[in-house]
Formats: sequence, structure tokens, C-alpha cells
Amino acid sequence: VQLVESGGGLVQPGGSLRLSCAASGFTFSSSAMSWAHQAPGKGFEWVSHIYRDGRTYYVNSIKGRFTISRDNAKNTVYLQMDSLKPDDTAVYYCARYGTMDRGQGTQVTVSS
Repeated sequence: VQLVESGGGLVQPGGSLRLSCAASGFTFSSSAMSWAHQAPGKGFEWVSHIYRDGRTYYVNSIKGRFTISRDNAKNTVYLQMDSLKPDDTAVYYCARYGTMDRGQGTQVTVSS
């Protein structure tokens, strides 16, 4: 299993970023996928899931600002992050839902 995140970076408050996660080594279309983050000095937190049937889940802190989506033809899951806040600063990880499989993470920093 390989999960490779990309798209992180430095953005000003109110800005946007789109994270991508390219998956391989398993049947992507049959798997629910997740995004999680770990902020400095804080624990690992699941922030969003997308299930095989397209249903989605968001933690309250990002609801209405972030959108998870998937492209089964490209074996890729995305996290569109809008209206970013300094509190969103964290390393963001892509993971296969319900397993220990996750990527190496991509840093998102929201700062002016």
C-alpha cells in the first residue's frame, strides 16, 4: 500500500489549498478514504472521510470550509480547503479508512 500526499504549503488566512493523495497497492474504488491532521503539540485527529458510495463525513471544525472528494479512475482522493484559518495549521495525512495505512503527510501552514 502506498499513499502519497501533495499540495500542502504556506497560505494566508482566508486562502485555499487543494490536497491530493495518490493511492496504489489496493483496490481504491472499494475503499473508504480519510484525511487526518496533527497540529503542533496536539494529537492526531480524523477530519474527513469519504465512503465507497460517496457519502462524506466532516469534523465540526472544518464543516462548510473543506470538501473531500475522490476520483476512482485516478486512484486519488482530494481535500479542498477553503477559508483557511491559522488553527488549520497542521501536517495533513491521507489514510485508508479503518486501517493503519497512511501517507507521509504534507505540511499546511496558515499564516500572514
